Amino acid sequence: MENSLREAMEAKTRELIAAPTCSSETKEAAERWLSALGTEAERAETESYIKELEEDIMPIDQLIGFAGSDAGKEYFGAETAEGIVSHAREIKAGGAKYCDCPACLIVKDILDKKEEMLK
Repeated sequence: MENSLREAMEAKTRELIAAPTCSSETKEAAERWLSALGTEAERAETESYIKELEEDIMPIDQLIGFAGSDAGKEYFGAETAEGIVSHAREIKAGGAKYCDCPACLIVKDILDKKEEMLK
């Protein structure tokens, strides 16, 4: 991976780890990837990291479905869930394909560079 790209993705990954909406699985994968930079394990950890990010980014329809469900209302609280659904529908109408929480925005930025990361 090109040095400037590695540095940019390292910075994005550190932002992701600090994001309040980042899942524990994603944090663990991010930390493993950071630890592998510059080692023989870098390629394998890059592939693993990208796979985790692809699994964890929240498609907008999935967010709407979960937040609007009984489980979503229990998880977020009814009022917050209603606000999430409303916001998600609004951004979907504007063309959004994914959730726009801090973690998902960073994940999207990283995934936009995945082909370059795997070179």
